Amino acid sequence: MTSSESITTSEAIESLLVRHNHRGMAQLRTDMAPGYLLRAAKQIRECRGRVYILTGFPVGTSFETDGPAGAMALYRLCRRHHSDPLILSDPAVVSALLDDFSCVSIPPDAQEETHDAAAALYQKHPPSLVISIERPGAAADGRCYNMAGEDISDRCSQAEPYLSQANCPTIAIGDGGNELGMGNVLESLSSLNIKPAVSRCQELIVADVSNWAAYALCGVTDWLAGITHDALPEIQSDLDYLISKGAIDGVTGEATPTEDGFAVAEGQDLVEAVQALLKAEKSS
Repeated sequence: MTSSESITTSEAIESLLVRHNHRGMAQLRTDMAPGYLLRAAKQIRECRGRVYILTGFPVGTSFETDGPAGAMALYRLCRRHHSDPLILSDPAVVSALLDDFSCVSIPPDAQEETHDAAAALYQKHPPSLVISIERPGAAADGRCYNMAGEDISDRCSQAEPYLSQANCPTIAIGDGGNELGMGNVLESLSSLNIKPAVSRCQELIVADVSNWAAYALCGVTDWLAGITHDALPEIQSDLDYLISKGAIDGVTGEATPTEDGFAVAEGQDLVEAVQALLKAEKSS
């Protein structure tokens, strides 16, 4: 297979990830160089050091299922590919995951303290790759907002220092425009009725649901390594796990194992479609 064929397959999956386009993510792709999913997968595939995975979007007094489930999938992916993942999030998410995943809390205080905490952590364990998935990003005024335009800064620490101080490749995943890394497409975001995040990253991935981008990224990364999957990833069990730990659906506000209002079957169908595209290229 040629490099152009791989980029074509990557672009087909990138299009698949925004097929619902309920938040305008399909329009953002016009500002993005095709093949970003493939490029991000190569970065993960080639990484052998510490990978920091930022996640966690607050909803009321809890947190979304979208983001942590994808972070869990990416964590396992990094382990499969012999890197050293660690999840960074707010205390509530860390408390939920700590029994089964290596995690560190982002300081729930001023950005200056977060800056110092990031510097100290990176000095002790330098990052080889930083991935952000569904993590609130600060708007131009320095505050974080949800899709309704509500200021949620008091419920989540600004994680920008973990991105800006990373002297390594950075990947960000988002589905609304108010997440870390979305500054890459700031001009396109101006047409949406949101307060967009302004931070930038090396490779941005957009999707209808951030978790779905993580599942696709896992599939492409494994495919690059010659690992094929006939079974679906642990979507259902991961969502059940998160609900048991207090997570809720970020759109419905209900404690159901769903992703931004979408049933589990939607994510599973997408994964099957991704697997079919990858298998088709492998046989061509």
